[in-house]
Amino acid sequence: MTVFNLGSINIDHLYRVDHFVRPGETLASTDYRTVLGGKGANQSIALARAGAQTQHIGAIGKGDVWVLEQLRDAGVSTDHIAQLDDASGHAIIQLTSAAENSILLYPGANHQLSNEQIDTALSNANKGDWLLLQHETNALAEAMEKAAARGLHIAFNPAPMVADAVKPLLPKIDLLIVNEVEAMDLTGTDSVADAEAVLQRDYPQLRILLTLGSAGVVHISPDGRISVPAYNVDAVDTTAAGDTFIGYCLAALADGQAVSDALRRGNAAAAVCVTRLGASVSIPNTAEVDAFLSEHQD
Repeated sequence: MTVFNLGSINIDHLYRVDHFVRPGETLASTDYRTVLGGKGANQSIALARAGAQTQHIGAIGKGDVWVLEQLRDAGVSTDHIAQLDDASGHAIIQLTSAAENSILLYPGANHQLSNEQIDTALSNANKGDWLLLQHETNALAEAMEKAAARGLHIAFNPAPMVADAVKPLLPKIDLLIVNEVEAMDLTGTDSVADAEAVLQRDYPQLRILLTLGSAGVVHISPDGRISVPAYNVDAVDTTAAGDTFIGYCLAALADGQAVSDALRRGNAAAAVCVTRLGASVSIPNTAEVDAFLSEHQD
């Protein structure tokens, strides 16, 4: 199976700070790095490192061809990444010693994808392949319709969450992937339990992956509810943890693995990820995840 990821590609500017900068404050950072990021790129790298055949559909500025090299080095096909005159998407990330982050995002080329580009990419897809999308690019509805017409499974991670824009897309998808805050924002509720109940009531046929941070992850479907706890590790940077989980979990699901095994594998990959600094550079490879699972057998 192939996973086609219609996703953002960002250049992350990462600053280490003692605390998040406050209005009117000038704050010196203790460290600075420029790394490849963006939810789409992170998830593609996680998918590829998890062993999935991964084709990324996206766009960058013409001056950032090094991004393509890093994606290819991770095993991601870049044949459907356009190089445009607009600036690449980029993010300003503040990271504290408590492993909290604050992110300012400019979408840039991520919002310049064309229908022709998506048509060309999905023309290579086969029935049973997957289309993964986030909420950091344009052309989501069009891509979902094209994928459904070709018999693809559609997974949607609607981050950043804009409930009014996301709700019309939910009937088009097979798998919704949200964290606890996104679930509450989407449903207009004040607790994770209420959000889960509303999602099940309003979308009874939808499969839902609800990530709960240190509390683990829940998979909800018409077949029932599966909960898997998170692994306890000393976190350094949580920036790409969710993307790492999504890539590894979806790769396992696309490979036909049991849901519970896919959740555990995603949790293990995320656990390794948070012990490292950075976004895409912190995503582990399959051997590292296998080793972690071997060390943390039930």
